[in-house]
This record gives sequence, C-alpha cells and structure tokens, in this order.
Amino acid sequence: MNDILARRARRATVGIALSAALVAGIAPVTAIAAETSSPTGAVALQTEDAAAAKERAYAAMQEALKNLEAAKDAASPEKLAEIDDDIAAFQELYDMVVAEAAKRREPLPAMQANVDAAQAKYDEAHNRTSGLQAELDKALEALGGEEPSTAIKEHIKQLRMEIMTAQRREESCEDDLHRYQRRLESQEKQVQYFESEAEKAKAHIDEDIAKRNALLSDLEKAQAAYDDACKAYEETKAAADKATSPEITKPTETTPPSDSTQPAEATPPVASPATGKDALPSSTKQANSSSGKQADTTAGKLANTGDTAPSAIALAGIAAAGLGITATGVRRLKNSK
Repeated sequence: MNDILARRARRATVGIALSAALVAGIAPVTAIAAETSSPTGAVALQTEDAAAAKERAYAAMQEALKNLEAAKDAASPEKLAEIDDDIAAFQELYDMVVAEAAKRREPLPAMQANVDAAQAKYDEAHNRTSGLQAELDKALEALGGEEPSTAIKEHIKQLRMEIMTAQRREESCEDDLHRYQRRLESQEKQVQYFESEAEKAKAHIDEDIAKRNALLSDLEKAQAAYDDACKAYEETKAAADKATSPEITKPTETTPPSDSTQPAEATPPVASPATGKDALPSSTKQANSSSGKQADTTAGKLANTGDTAPSAIALAGIAAAGLGITATGVRRLKNSK
C-alpha cells in the first residue's frame, strides 16, 4: 500500500519537475524574443520620421511637377513658334532697314564734297566783296573834303559796281551752299532714321531670342528639378517602407521545438470513497498543501513584478520546492512501514 503511494508521489513529482523545466526552457526564450523584436520607442520614432520624410518628399515632387507643367505650358511648341515668327519678321525688317541705310549712306561723301565746294565758292565771293568794299572805303578816305577828279569819280563808280556784282555772287554762292547743306543734312537724317529702325529691330530680335532661351532654360531646369524630386521621393519611400516593414516592427513568434511535447499534468491520487484505497496519508496531504501554498506565494511575487512570462529561475524554484516536499512525504511513508 505504502509502496504504491510512494510510486505515485514520485511520478507526480517527476511530472511537476518536467513541466517546470519545459516551461523554464520556452518561456524565457519567448520573453527575450518579444523584448528584442518588439518596436521600441526609438524604432517607433524612426518609423514616424521616415513617414514624415516621405510625405515631405511627395509634396516636393508634386510641387516640382506643377512647376514642370507650367514651364511646359510657357514653352509649348505653339508659343515657341509664335516667338520664332516674331524673330523672323523683325529679322526681315532689320535686313531691309540696314540695306536702306547703307543705300542712303552711299551718296553722303559726294554730297559732303558738294557742300565743301560750295563753301569754298562762298568764301571766295565773300572775300571778293570784302576786298572791294575795303578798297572803296580807302579811296573815299583819301579824298578828304576835296572835290574828286573825274578819274577818281570813275574809279569810285567802278568799285561800287564791282562791289554790287561781288555781293550778288556772294549771295548766289551762299544760296548754293545752303542748298547743298540742306541736302546733306536730309540725307544724313534718312540714314540715321534707317539706322535707328535697324537698332530697334535688332533690339526686338535680341529680346525675343532671350525670351525663347529663358523659356527653354526654365523648362530644362524644371525637368531636372522634377527628376531630382522623383529620385528623392523614391529614396525616402524605400526608407519609409523599410522602416515600417514586418521585419522591423513585428516581433517574431518563437515556436517551441517540434520534438518537445508538453507533459500531461500530473493527477493527484484520488481516494476511493468506498474502500479508502489510494488515499494519501495526512503527512503527504500536508506536504502537498505546503507545496501549493509556497507555489502560490512565488506566483504571487511574480505577478507583483508585472512579468508576463516567468523566468527560468523562478520556475526552477517552484519545481525544487515541489521536489523537496514530495521527497519528505516519501521518507515519511517509508518510515511508517
């Protein structure tokens, strides 16, 4: 009878120890995996920063796309063709006025020569008139208050007639000079007009060319900026996806080894109500009661610490307590024989 009770107590003890050992071997691994694999505050912050960077990169890409569309609209083929037509029209005008200015400039040297010749004739006529007038003044001064002789009278008369002829010649030369001068000035003004029109046409051409080049440059810059924004978005998107991937944010579940089986919970012997067989002695019941109280106390301490998975040391302590109490019961059974 006592041998049977002792064997059942040993089997129960072995079951408790084996269960504790298995739990101690699995639970700490699960706890460690949960601790190392679950996202910490730093990882969560890194994930949030990566998501914010992705949003900023996306907004920058959309802004770059809007600028690119505006640049494409400004530098559309239709608008560029319109600018090219203006350039061609002003280029045609420029060539025409430049040619006309050159044509009007050709007679300028000859016209200037005519002016110079007319100026020389006028100077000569003016000097002739001035000389005759000086000679007349000198003859009249020589007479003084005396009555001039017939010869002197004829000489004075002759001088006055020559002076009148010289004056008419001078006036004619002066008229010729003014006419040549006016022609020259008119021709020069025409040349200046066409040259001015050529400068205006050239300014329009340069302005249109600069405008066209600026539109193409803006389009090229907008395209480059959009390409850079797309590249930056792809990089930040990849970083954000990596930061939020399951390998980083989701803990890896630890699966117990397939070859390890959870032992069945040891069933304490049940006393027969009729015969009273298999009933544990009072010493064994006290030992089991003490073991249950000690286990409850240890489990309560673990619960107070907030640990969701008990450590191997705590479980081993529980198993050791169960083994010690059971061994005490066995010894008492043997001593009772």
